[in-house]
Amino acid sequence: MIIPEHNGVPSMKTGLTVPSQPSMISSSPRFDPTVQAKAILAAASAAPAKSASEPDRLATSGAQALSAALHDQPEIRPEVVERGRALAADPNYPSAEILLDISRRILASPDPADDTNV
Repeated sequence: MIIPEHNGVPSMKTGLTVPSQPSMISSSPRFDPTVQAKAILAAASAAPAKSASEPDRLATSGAQALSAALHDQPEIRPEVVERGRALAADPNYPSAEILLDISRRILASPDPADDTNV
């Protein structure tokens, strides 16, 4: 029997056991890192050194290099679409561990409604 905590949510301490499963989402990016590196290098080399007496200026050459690098990436990546379909079909995704972590983060985050600077 699972006994809810004072807030009505079942607790891991009161008998709820969930088998540990490896994360289904990889934290490693699935893109060509050389494209990103080239875009960063191009943006860095295009930005001139600023002296203390010069006013701020908007330099778009870096943005253009990043835009070109983004344009070189495929719009739809079939392997990512397939992974999404597999996760959507899995009744155990997201795991109870992931849901518990997300709920803890939500409860720990500040509530925008409490902001008195409005």
